[in-house]
Amino acid sequence: MAPEHRKKIVVVGLGMVGISFIEKLLKLDARSREYDIVVVGEEVHLAYNRVGLTSFFEHRKVENLYLNPREWYEGILDGALSYHLNTKVTKIHPGSKTISCADGQEVGYDILVLATGSDALLPRHTPGHDANGVFVYRNVEDLINLISFSANQKGTVGAVVGGGLLGLEAAKAMMDLECFSKVTVVERNRWVLSRQLDADAGGMVVEQVRDLGVDVLLGKRVGKIDVTEDNNIKGVHFEDGEYMSCSTICFAIGVRPRDELARKAGIKCADRGGGIIVDDSLKTSDPDIYAIGECASWQGQTFGLIAPGVEMADVLSFNLTQAKLHQPRLYKRPDLSTKLKLLGVEVASFGDFFADRDGPKYPPARAKRVQKGQEKQDATKPLLTNGAQPVVVKALTYKDPFTNVYKKYIFTTDGKYLLGGMMIGDTRDYVKLVPLVKNQKELDMPPSELILGAKKEGGDEGDDLDDDTQICSCHNVTKHDVVAVVKDGTCKSLGEVKSCTKAGTGCGGCMPLVTSIFNKTMKDMGNEVKNNLCPHFNYSRADLYNIIMVKRLKTLPEVMKTAGTDPNSLGCEVCKPTLGSIFSSLWNKHVMEKTTHGLQDTNDRFLGNIQRNGTYSVVPRVSAGEITPEKLVVIGQVAKQYNLYTKITGGQRIDMFGAKKQDLLDIWKKLVDAGMESGHAYAKSLRTVKSCVGTTWCRYGIGDSVGMAVRLEERYKSIRSPHKIKGGVSGCVRECAEAQNKDFGLIASEKGFNIFVGGNGGAKPKHSEILAKDVPPTEVIPIIDRYLMFYIRTADKLQRTARWLENLPGGIQYLREVILEDKLGINASLEAQMQELVDSFFDEWAEAINTPSIAAKFRQFANTEETVDNMEVEQDRDQTRPVMWSKDPVVKEDFAGLRSRWTSTTWQPVLEASYFAGADDLPNGISATIKRGDTQLALWRIRGRYFASQQMCPHKRAFVLSDGLVGEETPAPSSDPLSPSPAPSVAPWISCPHHKRNFDLTSGACKNDAGFSIATFEAEERADDGLVYVKLPPVEELDAALGTQKWMVKKGEAGPGQFAELDKKIAFKGTRAKKPGVRPLTGAMAMRRPVELMAAGGGCGSVPDW
Repeated sequence: MAPEHRKKIVVVGLGMVGISFIEKLLKLDARSREYDIVVVGEEVHLAYNRVGLTSFFEHRKVENLYLNPREWYEGILDGALSYHLNTKVTKIHPGSKTISCADGQEVGYDILVLATGSDALLPRHTPGHDANGVFVYRNVEDLINLISFSANQKGTVGAVVGGGLLGLEAAKAMMDLECFSKVTVVERNRWVLSRQLDADAGGMVVEQVRDLGVDVLLGKRVGKIDVTEDNNIKGVHFEDGEYMSCSTICFAIGVRPRDELARKAGIKCADRGGGIIVDDSLKTSDPDIYAIGECASWQGQTFGLIAPGVEMADVLSFNLTQAKLHQPRLYKRPDLSTKLKLLGVEVASFGDFFADRDGPKYPPARAKRVQKGQEKQDATKPLLTNGAQPVVVKALTYKDPFTNVYKKYIFTTDGKYLLGGMMIGDTRDYVKLVPLVKNQKELDMPPSELILGAKKEGGDEGDDLDDDTQICSCHNVTKHDVVAVVKDGTCKSLGEVKSCTKAGTGCGGCMPLVTSIFNKTMKDMGNEVKNNLCPHFNYSRADLYNIIMVKRLKTLPEVMKTAGTDPNSLGCEVCKPTLGSIFSSLWNKHVMEKTTHGLQDTNDRFLGNIQRNGTYSVVPRVSAGEITPEKLVVIGQVAKQYNLYTKITGGQRIDMFGAKKQDLLDIWKKLVDAGMESGHAYAKSLRTVKSCVGTTWCRYGIGDSVGMAVRLEERYKSIRSPHKIKGGVSGCVRECAEAQNKDFGLIASEKGFNIFVGGNGGAKPKHSEILAKDVPPTEVIPIIDRYLMFYIRTADKLQRTARWLENLPGGIQYLREVILEDKLGINASLEAQMQELVDSFFDEWAEAINTPSIAAKFRQFANTEETVDNMEVEQDRDQTRPVMWSKDPVVKEDFAGLRSRWTSTTWQPVLEASYFAGADDLPNGISATIKRGDTQLALWRIRGRYFASQQMCPHKRAFVLSDGLVGEETPAPSSDPLSPSPAPSVAPWISCPHHKRNFDLTSGACKNDAGFSIATFEAEERADDGLVYVKLPPVEELDAALGTQKWMVKKGEAGPGQFAELDKKIAFKGTRAKKPGVRPLTGAMAMRRPVELMAAGGGCGSVPDW
């Protein structure tokens, strides 16, 4: 924002809360630059650590206490921060929005923030309170004066009045001066730290403090300070008549908020206890003036601890910068937990630590409901005694006088919730217990375990999967099947495991698990497990990514020559899609361009998910699930015109199924013209960012989940990655968007968003892990930019973020260090790379429609405009879908043997050779689908050679082979290392795009499943007429063996429907609704038979305690 449009925020007070607010505001405003800050400090010092004041006695250098060095203030550029020291503000002028200073300055403001803190209390009603030698313990000047005075009090007694936190700190400071013969703490209560500890704990502290040489007087009140004629302290008279000689007294009896500026300006202040009255947004009675820290009175309370003040600074800075993007935060009951080391004694209190004495102030909501139900139940019982009220909490206490350890944890009566507690001596569990109280999380352990620890009963049961666990449901492969073939030496690579066991050759969803089992078994056997991409590379995907990025490689031949095991290799169905993905995530060219199209796997080849009948799905992007009625109408019209099956997905968008390849251009042109674009449902990229309605509509929402989800989906759409990515944004902890099982997910909190990463559904579900808490909306994008880019750079092939994070050394903690703390120093690079990808966005379908060379590929057959169906269809729930596959659709026929069984063959022209122009320079050559009679053939030109085969893959009788990826084996090295002759040429294979059966294009044999084969044919180009010829049998014989009508899957082959028995049992008649005019049931339901059966079966059963 331009300087003339920025608002000026003036902060009065440069203490710990004031500087905390400034730091937070500078950070949150760094991108938008809406504000300039002016801070006015009364002391001569920069903001320093008041909590660590006692350390001043050791070094005597105030600079060591500075929270930020002077260079920090000077280094803030562009006028974002200016500061004034040793300047006292004397008056606020709300009408003119200015403040006056004692030096005559007047400073204008748009927003005024009062962080004036508080003053230490002196008992002015006590005679002698103004004597020489009376001090308070509040700021650096107080300490300097105390040090100077004490230097002349050698051998006298120093006294501290007040046995609270500050009093014990002061006692340590006076001991460290080594000027006094004795230091005495005077406390009016029966034990010290009475605001944090009970009598037992406080008594233990007293014993330990006395052991350290500090005298402690309990139950004493100062009545009068005895002074000399020169007004020097002689001693103290207590109210009980006793007397104590001393020369120095330091009062640590509390503080009073500094609200005098606000009172004089007419701003409402609290009468009792003082403080500037603020609402939940920390606004005072003047709408442009806020108060934070110890000077603020919220709901009649002021807080003398630093943590509530910092929380106020957090809330106010957030609201001033983020409220446009997120529901404003409200200041809520602060956490008053404390953990300190006083006079060498570890002390902590947390939560509702006096709940056993005063009753629970803030019981968990669930516990309150249970308690109310119990009270109602108790009210029906006769009162047997007039004794005390029933106990509503229970305390678990541990006391060890030998090691001076005391722990008391307070629970609800059922032991399910921890309410608070206190600790002496051993406070290591403090950090674990405070979140349990704050989050009101139900315990998943007995209360005793929090003090005594869990009982150890045996060890781990070993691997979490039994040997007979099915890991591949397509081929019923168990864990034992995989382990056995590895251990007996049959299989030494993943490819061999797939070939031997068939695991991973169906849907492929089990491959991550198969890979894990294979790797572990190899390691257990002492074998090296290599993470090479495939036989064509001795590098992992992450290694290749870095090689390609650094050397700026952009084609398959370039990569093969630089990093391949064979510089002239065609690659295979494993490495080609991986390289295509890497190229896209680095250079972002259209996946259907000539140099990249041959690298694309099944779905990317025609920008749609190929379905089991060879048709495609059409999925427009619906960012965050938000769509206009106009676009819904267009989707409906398109689906109706092309008879597409429609379904709303779990990702909150609409899928249209059954689109024929030749119709895709027309379908997408209608959608693009209506303002829609590709949803990338086919790509290994961002799919969706699911959202609930959040604050847009929901009464429970605290964050704009739809707005954030739209921004995230619009930012990351089309960016290719090692695997698909899904996101989610929930507007509150009710988590309606299921953000915690996504690759990245956000849940709105009062302070921003909690960011979760590394989750997924699928075959191996994984709950995500929290990466960062309470992230302001403006900082969400940079964090996710870094996370996704780091994943894209370092993940293995086809590795979801969940498995990547599991395998990342150091796991989530390491990821936090990299992404949040920039441990590797790469965050700027990650953000810059993501921004380049975002800036390079284009809609793939719009480009396909408008690029003739790409549009020409959307044909069923290259030699005719005729079209055929590849599978019969049927009606189901008023929509058309392909018939079910046969119970055994697999065809084990010897198609390869047809070559020797044809009665005759002749060379027949099928297509102009110009169709294959440029094929020899492309990674997959060029393929074509040919219609000959009723038979579909596949034709390729690959590196100057033509290959032809049947179009049908026999595995599922799918007519798809021409759209598969071409691959070849790496040639075996020559046995004679001195032989200059190259290795013999190896015939390529075609990999079926459905289930990756690889067929040799010369012999027709299946390389990874010996039960299958395909018919192959000779093919050649003739220069005299410019046509490609294929050696074929007569059409009638060809159709009889390979005709579409013969092999297409037909209705009835699957037998009775898979729900036939269920439908008969429940009398299912399809989707139904009351017809218009039919009245609802008028009489009451009989409910006789259910009751009769319930009585016969033993009653209603045990009702779970939800």
